[in-house]
Amino acid sequence: MIISGNLIERTYYEILGLKEDATYEQIRSSYRSSILSSHPDKLLKEREKLNPEHKSGDRFMELQRAWETLSNPRSRAIYDSELHTLRQDAVTSEDVSLEDLTVEEADDSLELSYSCRCGDYFVIDSSELTEIGYPLSRNGNTITLHTTKSSQASIILPCGSCSLKIRLLINSDVKLHIDGHS
Repeated sequence: MIISGNLIERTYYEILGLKEDATYEQIRSSYRSSILSSHPDKLLKEREKLNPEHKSGDRFMELQRAWETLSNPRSRAIYDSELHTLRQDAVTSEDVSLEDLTVEEADDSLELSYSCRCGDYFVIDSSELTEIGYPLSRNGNTITLHTTKSSQASIILPCGSCSLKIRLLINSDVKLHIDGHS
């Protein structure tokens, strides 16, 4: 994940579901399988009738841009360098673990937040965590984060109002409780 302004964006590697050290063959294979399932010409009209808001064209274009950049060794090297620079520039006010976040129910997802000193919040929701490979499951009032990734990961989260950022540290198999429940 990278930050652009006050938004969190997925990297081209995340769009293709790859690690950053992926080989050309892995990139090609992931692109081909992903593009087949999201190509506008391949989608059934029934799917569009059931979900008129479906943005398959956006997904298709994301995949196309990721492929065009990562399939070319020169453009990939430039992109990797830019990613590295963006990550170095992301100065954070503090490191926070998932256990430090408040968990609340919000529509069809769970919202995880951490209070900023300006009075606003750093926020990420369960759908964003699932998108980057950290799905949450619920058993009563207990929320568990599951991951197959053994190493610790981190995400930079911007405050909703000010310029502060935190680094959210993600460990595997974390248990959280919904706010207001014990």
